[in-house]
Amino acid sequence: MTAAPSSGPLLLTQRRIWIIFGALISGMLLSSLDQTIVSTAMPTIVGQLGGVDHQVWLTTAYLLATTIVMPVYGKFGDVLGRRRLFLVAIALFTVASLGCAVAGDFTQLIIWRAVQGLGGGGLMILSQAIIADIVPASERGKYLGPLGAVFGLSAVAGPLLGGFFVDHLTWQWAFYINIPVGIAAFAIAYFALTLPNKKASKPIDVLGVVFLSAFTACLIFFTDFGGDAAYGWGAVETWLFGAGMLVSALVFVLVEARAADPIIPLALFRNPTFINATAIGMTLGLGMFSAIGFIPTFLQMSSGTSAAASGLLMIPMMVGLMGTSILSGNLISATGRYRMYPILGTLITAGAMIAFTSLTADTPIWLICVFLFVFGAGLGLIMQVVVLVAQNSVSPAQVGTATSTNNYFREVGASLGVAVFGTIFTTRLTENLTGVFAGAGASAGEASQSAATIDPQTLSQLPEGLRDGVVAAYADALAPVFWYLLPFIAIAFVLSLLLKQIPLSDVAGLVARGEAVGGAEAETLEARERGGLPATDAGTRTGGEAATGPGGASPEPSPRQGGED
Repeated sequence: MTAAPSSGPLLLTQRRIWIIFGALISGMLLSSLDQTIVSTAMPTIVGQLGGVDHQVWLTTAYLLATTIVMPVYGKFGDVLGRRRLFLVAIALFTVASLGCAVAGDFTQLIIWRAVQGLGGGGLMILSQAIIADIVPASERGKYLGPLGAVFGLSAVAGPLLGGFFVDHLTWQWAFYINIPVGIAAFAIAYFALTLPNKKASKPIDVLGVVFLSAFTACLIFFTDFGGDAAYGWGAVETWLFGAGMLVSALVFVLVEARAADPIIPLALFRNPTFINATAIGMTLGLGMFSAIGFIPTFLQMSSGTSAAASGLLMIPMMVGLMGTSILSGNLISATGRYRMYPILGTLITAGAMIAFTSLTADTPIWLICVFLFVFGAGLGLIMQVVVLVAQNSVSPAQVGTATSTNNYFREVGASLGVAVFGTIFTTRLTENLTGVFAGAGASAGEASQSAATIDPQTLSQLPEGLRDGVVAAYADALAPVFWYLLPFIAIAFVLSLLLKQIPLSDVAGLVARGEAVGGAEAETLEARERGGLPATDAGTRTGGEAATGPGGASPEPSPRQGGED
């Protein structure tokens, strides 16, 4: 059975939009849940598999793979259609979850996490692009808001589930849980995602994909090796990756300038509104994922909180993010104005970052909850707004490419943030822990081994004095890292001040491209079909929205530029 309609135009009635939206929510939940479910389980995973020194790679591998494939999904969705790609992404993610659960060592786990990222990147990009296909920009805020809220829900449900599995089952269940969710999401998408399929009319930009992937990988390895105590910024390996990064970036630009259908059109970077929205997302990503990824670890190891409790303590962040994401989305749909929300959001997020720098083992739980609520509220005002602005700044034919490029640079920021600041945290932590165990009388080798295998269960069994030393080591390693994140939030604030307000389109992407009929016309045609009448007369449409005849080309609005009012 195929979900695509066999004949006649695709009718974007309100009922069909909500059905498709349900399929997107299920896919987005699957992807976003996995970004956070590992956070509370991470201390146990790295302790049992002996990977404390390399724990940052559990997050970096996923983000790196996600980042690499984002432009691929975005561009291929524009030229091939998004339904089949969405199903492929769900299948990839689900199979990789099983691989993570049965991984026998830390290296295998990292590899399967990367494969998960190959699917997760598609789920995030295609969900946002499909919304742009079926809903006009003027109404899109009230749909993007709930999608952002799903991320907020996952930010709590993930750590909570991860903590529950660690405390009552095993860490493998943090991955097993994705399998039934993935099967359900695949079934919902298969039957509910009614979108047209297409064929590419120009050669696929294979070289662009290759060199963009090379640049992304070299960038992450360069930062990771540079911050790693085993290599450092003076190591030959570090600068080999740095050279590879520069060479691949240069070759990528040359390839894109000559490609018939580039994976990331260079013309996007002549659009000031798109550049601004993308830069805000990138700088925000630097701080956002670093904070989200390591706060549960801080709560467990520095405050002595259990894995399950650390997940519960993330609820205030979810409440803040969901509330402001949905509220701002509805207000944007009602007023058509979006500029004030990133400005306000970056200020609120900066305030939360400053608060995080004061965290110690003695900080009251209620105060930590307040900090998390403020942090979530700030993120909710920014995340989906910059995606909406990027989508609205280009023509409907480029909406997938614009969405993926915007997300790509946000994920580049996230990968850099996790790699750089995670490395700072890990390096400081390893030094601190080694010193603690050495001070307790352990030999150099024993101290290093104890530092690499410490987990919450082991911590609870240590003598009180040694346990207090480990707790202090975590607090001293993590809290100061938030100071390094503040300059990037400040840059995002300045960029938000420069963001221009342009009119929001009132035509959905599929309608503008002549691939569907929307609005009141779609409701009328569906009513005719239900009454046994033909949906169209002589192949014509009664509405004025992007009507096309057989073989005709649909009119497309020209890309909006940042100077419009």
